[in-house]
Amino acid sequence: MFMPKSSNVKVMLPAMVERNLIQLGEHIRIARKRRKQSLALWAERMQVSIPTLRRVEAGDPAVSVATYATALWLIGRVQLLGEIANPAKDELALMQELKSLTKGKQGSSK
Repeated sequence: MFMPKSSNVKVMLPAMVERNLIQLGEHIRIARKRRKQSLALWAERMQVSIPTLRRVEAGDPAVSVATYATALWLIGRVQLLGEIANPAKDELALMQELKSLTKGKQGSSK
């Protein structure tokens, strides 16, 4: 009998990630309810099962990002997904680049 591979993503999940996934799921649930749409209708529109949609609304980290993206699409917010890791807004990488450029300049001026 085939047994699905269990995911250890929940065990290794940083607390901040877990909290934000739970919040995302809750926001998706609220958006669905504000639109007065049933789990069955949304699951059908997302092409997932009702249990999978329930897992999305619970913030389950084992659900695929594509499933979350489809839920965001249903509420007209999927465009934000492309901006999450926008390199132009990556302040940590910018600070690291500036630091390395500053170090290189100090070494060449001696």
